[in-house]
Amino acid sequence: MFKDDKHIFIDKEAEYYKKLNHEKVECTLCPRECIVDSDERGYCGVRENRDGKYYTLVYGNPCAAHVDPIEKKPLFHFLPGTTCFSISTAGCNVNCKFCQNWQISQLRPEQTDNIKLFPDDVVRSAKYYNCSTIAYTYGEPTIFYEYMLDTAKKGCNSNVRSVMISAGYIKEEPMKELCNHLDAVKIDLKAITEKYYKEVINGELKPVLSTLELLKKIGIWFEIVYLVVSTLNDSEKEFKDLSKWIKNNLGPDVPIHFSRFYPQYLLKNLPATPVKTLEKAVEIARGNGLNYVYIGNIPNHEATNTYCPQCKEVVIERLGYAVKKNYIKDGKCNLCNKKIPGIWK
Repeated sequence: MFKDDKHIFIDKEAEYYKKLNHEKVECTLCPRECIVDSDERGYCGVRENRDGKYYTLVYGNPCAAHVDPIEKKPLFHFLPGTTCFSISTAGCNVNCKFCQNWQISQLRPEQTDNIKLFPDDVVRSAKYYNCSTIAYTYGEPTIFYEYMLDTAKKGCNSNVRSVMISAGYIKEEPMKELCNHLDAVKIDLKAITEKYYKEVINGELKPVLSTLELLKKIGIWFEIVYLVVSTLNDSEKEFKDLSKWIKNNLGPDVPIHFSRFYPQYLLKNLPATPVKTLEKAVEIARGNGLNYVYIGNIPNHEATNTYCPQCKEVVIERLGYAVKKNYIKDGKCNLCNKKIPGIWK
């Protein structure tokens, strides 16, 4: 157990790392592969080398815990109309200049107000609040991997599902292990160019694309969010390249949410995304063969509804994060019997 003046950190050894000479360690959890000296931390700020052993400082130590509609994640094809118990710790393994939760993601665990909530406690809380699902969200759950993994395992044993809301910047082996205990994943695909990832995200595109291909191979349900940032990733060419990549590598039925950017954190100089830009993205994606294309962060827009790709009628009508009407029965359109992919019960 580690302490400072205000915090207590549970002595929990990290799952994915290698021991090196001179008490150094190499983290093997995410593509950064940080090499960390004794008494130092990795890029994420929540994993610390102590005399040649690597520890997580955020196990059972979240700084956020809330009940949310599952549509807020957003997951539109996963138990619509239900709620999830959402948790996050401090820390992140990227630094998005537009981060809406930077007060969590860009701080160390000593800098946030934390609560002790161990895996069993999280599952009990989810059941107490009648939540069907636990969501690992707000910050980047990859950096609290051990906490997420153990909680998802406990949830499986208690019929509480788990979803990971992530940027997908994680290595293959930990992701594969995690998927054995998850029910769905939402990936923020920030852009379709390495330049954007380097300059705006402080990360890399290729590992994220590999994560998406892995999720497809495994067969777990997943959805994609693309935050459209004015002047940075909003060209028609990028929308076309994105749509074609998704269809060719993941298939036409993966839901894609084009989400509206609002100025915050380090990008307060840019305007909110014009609605017409988002509508153009939807038009291009549908024109390139994607069946389930949505607009996010604009309540009441018609593109927040789910449409049957066969009869073109609304099968789920939404108002903000609320489901007004659901015409899906036994996983099919109630009007034409077309199968609608997702997890519906």
